[in-house]
Amino acid sequence: MKILHTADWHLGKRLDYFSRLDEQRAVLEEICTIADLQQVDAVLVAGDLFDTFNPPVEAVELLYKTVRKLSKNGTRPVIAIAGNHDSADRIDAPDPLARECGIIFIGYPQAEIPLFQIEDGFTVTKSDKGFIEITLPAYHYPLRVLHTPFANELRLKQFLGLANKEQGLNEALQQNWKQIADRYCDKEGVNLLTAHLYMLKRGGQQVEEPEGEKPIKVGNADIVYSDGIPDAIQYTALGHLHRFQEMGGHRSPVVYASSPLAYSFSEAGQEKFVVLVDAKPAQQVKYTPILLTSGRPLCRMRFEDLDTAVSWLQENPNTLVELTLVSDEFISSQDLKRIHESHDGIIHIIPIVKQQQNDAQTRTKINLEQQVDQLFKDYFTYRLGQTPNAEIMTLLQEVMNSTNETEG
Repeated sequence: MKILHTADWHLGKRLDYFSRLDEQRAVLEEICTIADLQQVDAVLVAGDLFDTFNPPVEAVELLYKTVRKLSKNGTRPVIAIAGNHDSADRIDAPDPLARECGIIFIGYPQAEIPLFQIEDGFTVTKSDKGFIEITLPAYHYPLRVLHTPFANELRLKQFLGLANKEQGLNEALQQNWKQIADRYCDKEGVNLLTAHLYMLKRGGQQVEEPEGEKPIKVGNADIVYSDGIPDAIQYTALGHLHRFQEMGGHRSPVVYASSPLAYSFSEAGQEKFVVLVDAKPAQQVKYTPILLTSGRPLCRMRFEDLDTAVSWLQENPNTLVELTLVSDEFISSQDLKRIHESHDGIIHIIPIVKQQQNDAQTRTKINLEQQVDQLFKDYFTYRLGQTPNAEIMTLLQEVMNSTNETEG
């Protein structure tokens, strides 16, 4: 049985002002192609389907079209859980209609999915709080999935009976998963867990959450350890961390598939994947990360020469760039225009002016009785170690004249 694991789509996410929707369309189409080429039997989407609780209409439309395509008219089950960026109610809302298409949306922890059957497709043969069993026509053994969408403190109290999250998160999840596994996960089926959590190997090094990500981990209170996963689970499909990685700490793989695109410059240079899981009952699974190639690479570049910067930008038009420019003087508006005209994917420009060393003993006392423009020059020189150029002084005069005209 082949299962495709993907996560952290963040549909509707922007990089500062820059829309990523076209890139998201392309990479989700690539994921659909991989699912078909690999002839996968089921798809797990481990949370953060959207980037915000109220995503734009285009993002919602893209999600529904993608999962509909992945489901192959109901012949391939798609199980998609909510992450910490998702509104659980929004994820749950289309579920009755989605089930008719072979798509199972799960917004809240401990959700119990109604039993149903897709004509000429799969059947949900068992269901319990936090658990689903699926029978596929091509296999004599079932697929079992323990599912744990993101749970904030309120949801943990409501759905897991957790009174003190700081003391009991691991214990509550471990006990809950064990009860389900003991009841349903024998060696006659494929047993998986999918969750949107911050999970580590006990005693392992902590991993930074993605830049710009709504944090799950607050201190050590929200860390879930992989040794709490039941032994019967053959593969754990995680979402939240954007880098592909196996966390360890369990007899079977515990894997973050990664986001399909780099969503912040802290992810610049990261390769992105989906994971193909090959599973049989009572056997160790085999999993293969499959590289995703769609989307514009994120690059953090630093230059001390403007011509070199422009040349690189022109040679790498498909990138999205955080550009640091080091210079002796402030960049002129003409040079900035030249830079922007050389590339359409510059997200940030960070100017760094080399500060000359000032000898504290030779600093002169500033005369507060002098004209404003001279005061500005003195302060500018004091802070940055050089005098302002003519363009900056012209801008100062324009501001001063504008203020005078308004006051008059």
